[in-house]
Amino acid sequence: MTYHPFEICDPGAASRWLVTCDHAANTVPPSVNGGDLGLAPEDMERHIAWDPGAAGVARRLAERLGAPLVMSNFSRLVIDPNRGEDDPTLVMRLYDGTVIPANRDVDETELERRLDAFWRPYHRAIAQMAARRPDTVYLAIHSFAPRLRGRGERPWQIGVLHAADDRLARPLIDRLNREPDLCVGENEPYGGHLPGDAVDRHAMDHGRLNVLIELRNDVIATPQDQIAWADRLAPILEEALAATGL
Repeated sequence: MTYHPFEICDPGAASRWLVTCDHAANTVPPSVNGGDLGLAPEDMERHIAWDPGAAGVARRLAERLGAPLVMSNFSRLVIDPNRGEDDPTLVMRLYDGTVIPANRDVDETELERRLDAFWRPYHRAIAQMAARRPDTVYLAIHSFAPRLRGRGERPWQIGVLHAADDRLARPLIDRLNREPDLCVGENEPYGGHLPGDAVDRHAMDHGRLNVLIELRNDVIATPQDQIAWADRLAPILEEALAATGL
């Protein structure tokens, strides 16, 4: 079977929305240490290797929004598509207390090879889809762990991340805060701007409306949960976009 570093779903969709999922898969391509990073299977299922549940939410959201979807098909431990090319955390050697054996001796040559084989093709695919119309709205879907090792519980079911451009994030946060059963984090559990990350590269640098949604992975653990969250979020996102007047 031929390996592809990304997947594009419904590339001809007409909506101005573009949905992305940077950490959709925990795949280790065969060309990386024979397809094995040296971790136990249970570690490859953890958030250190991908964003559990995010791909299912992204697929359903794209369907509901009538939007194309671009997803990565390699583990963030192979190379992180949500980091800039010069970010020191592009290839992690230690993540949330777990050593990544196959990354221990990654040198500049191997880093460049992984950039060419995985990272750059994924970003070219996003750039192509984002440029398909001048009013693209960039929606990135991620998930986060309920807690990191040695840290406290994270109370938010959903986080909305943004940088200085909060034209879409602000009405979305305001709308989500009207949902009585939700604990909504603004730039939680992570900050909303990392220079060179995917949103910065494909939205901020082009003046595109954008928002990044983080869902706590225990609330999207099953396909049914993922569908339910996407079905709930789709009309809220459309309402927030309408509120921008843009």
